Amino acid sequence: MRIISLNANGIRAAHRKGFFDWLKKQKADFVCIQETKAQHWQLADREFFPVGYHSYYHDAEKKGYSGVAIYSKHQPVRVVYGLGWEEFDREGRWLQVDFENLSVVSLYLPSGTSKEERQQFKYRCMERLHPHLEELAGHDRDYVICGDWNIAHKEIDLKNWKANQKNSGFLPEERAWLDEVFGPVGMVDAFRKVDPSPDRFTWWSQRGRAREKNVGWRIDYQVVTAGLAERASAAEIYTDENFSDHAPLIIDYED
Repeated sequence: MRIISLNANGIRAAHRKGFFDWLKKQKADFVCIQETKAQHWQLADREFFPVGYHSYYHDAEKKGYSGVAIYSKHQPVRVVYGLGWEEFDREGRWLQVDFENLSVVSLYLPSGTSKEERQQFKYRCMERLHPHLEELAGHDRDYVICGDWNIAHKEIDLKNWKANQKNSGFLPEERAWLDEVFGPVGMVDAFRKVDPSPDRFTWWSQRGRAREKNVGWRIDYQVVTAGLAERASAAEIYTDENFSDHAPLIIDYED
């Protein structure tokens, strides 16, 4: 089973940069997209509904903002749009497809970089997500929550960690929350299960040739329940082409 996650920074922009042509060659079972930045009615091109996939979009109410999507090779038994939190759901941040023994989620956790108000919203989302993640970890089914979590967990997960300790995305409170998620809560960072190496980033600033110099952050994850983590067999961050300021995160799981 192959799962791909990408913050597209605009699904229409990613399309223009060749994302869907690349995707056709990947043989992915599930593709989770964040930051679609489009309303469903704006996606008239057939490419936005890839052949061979069941395609689902959860748009933000605000045009050109946020939004998540999932392309699934398999017909789900249920599709869940949001988590029942109005301020979270109206920004299109959680989309879930359920199967008999597996649930796949596309999550876009808020960023707090723009202003303090957004950082406080991010903290509220983290607080609300914590017990929900505990509940998922306790289920006897597999869960994979793909997406842009907007937090680099450890020093190895960003290049300039010393200079960013007071910046959103690497704040002590955010990192401690991920310690909980990957500790007592019982979820697993599937990428680190497979690849412990440094300088493995999924996002780069568009300033100062950061991508060329690989001065980046690893803020995109596939967070999985323990049983699925044991089946993670290979991981790749695809950087040969540039579809977004993020790179596709590809993880293979043994069936």
